Amino acid sequence: MKITVYISLLLAGLHAVAHGQVPPSHHNGHDPNEHKYRMHHRGEAIACLKLVPNNADFAFQFFKEVTLEAPNKNIFFSPVSISTAFAMLALGARSTTQTQILEGLSFNLTEIQEKEIHEGFHNLIHMLSHPENGVQLNMGNAIFLTEKLKPLKKFLDDAKALYQLEAFTTDFNNPTKSEKQINDYIERKTHGKITHLVKDMDPQTVMLLTSFVFFKGNWEKPFKPEHTEEREFCVDAETTVKVPMMHQTGRFDFYFDEELSCTVVRLHYNGSATVFLVLPAKGKMKQLEQTLVKEIIQEWSDHLFQRLLSLYFPKFSISGNYEITNTLSKMGIVDVFTDQADLSGITGAPELKVSKVVHKAALDVDESGTEAAAATAAEIMTTSLPPIIEFNRPFLMLIFDRDTNSTLFIGKIVNPTMTS
Repeated sequence: MKITVYISLLLAGLHAVAHGQVPPSHHNGHDPNEHKYRMHHRGEAIACLKLVPNNADFAFQFFKEVTLEAPNKNIFFSPVSISTAFAMLALGARSTTQTQILEGLSFNLTEIQEKEIHEGFHNLIHMLSHPENGVQLNMGNAIFLTEKLKPLKKFLDDAKALYQLEAFTTDFNNPTKSEKQINDYIERKTHGKITHLVKDMDPQTVMLLTSFVFFKGNWEKPFKPEHTEEREFCVDAETTVKVPMMHQTGRFDFYFDEELSCTVVRLHYNGSATVFLVLPAKGKMKQLEQTLVKEIIQEWSDHLFQRLLSLYFPKFSISGNYEITNTLSKMGIVDVFTDQADLSGITGAPELKVSKVVHKAALDVDESGTEAAAATAAEIMTTSLPPIIEFNRPFLMLIFDRDTNSTLFIGKIVNPTMTS
């Protein structure tokens, strides 16, 4: 009889619009290593750009599944965090289990080799974690193991080299102690933003895998706090809530998609992060969320133009907390959660299966920007009033890293006053 061993796989993602300065870049024009760094950077970019279309397909497919499961709720998750954790798990998977994981992550294994996938993620983690891109973005992975479980040296070495994995021993027979150890680690790594990630731990757990991403960015054109005022937000036909609405008049990247009946505004953070704010016409959200694919984002990018706008956008904090085992099963990642699982590349024996996948992500949006940016952001006044774009009903928020073309976070904001 097959022994069932449990792996809990936990993922945490965070986006916070900064309340402080982004750490300065270590590289400037006077650094003799600048050229060497740029050449290395370009090589990394080529490796991780191979993953871009697949990671984007996974992100929007996952979004569709989650919106079907929770049609009228706030949604916020980090697709790049989920992809990274499961790609790392695939290092230890074998046979059908491995194929299902990689194909479930939207990789076509006739077009890309497993080795290229792992190298791509390695370079993606490295590029996203570099301060040179102007935003504070930390990614990491950790594994917590019971003392009895002896992982193969090859798995640990490969996971450390490719996924910056940290390994810790923990006593799962003492759930209170192990929960505290894991939660303290995640809280420290996400700068206090994500707390109490694990609870009600199963004492039979022998291994727990966590993946996190922490992002902190400043608006390139910050909003002025004195222009924030309370305004109405229409959650649905029956519900209206009051929200603090930020306001800014200026030139913004803008596009109206007639086919999908939605308004797109793109804002930039200092550095390489950018956000698409997508406001569907009333009654058009379902159509948008079920048809959204990477090609549509590309079309928006190609058609954006600078337009003078009076922009109103809510200030809010939300978090998403998901048990995503069923979602991933619907996307073809099935065996790893059953007794058919083959994770023998982790321990050399085929007794492991994943019991639970939890993903937690948090989002804060406020007016903040760097002082330097605030000093140069002059308001544009015209004799005729510019059109008003007000995000006062459910909208989408898509956060990308321009250097790697990675989808960092996807959010659907139905009610900005609901924190989760």
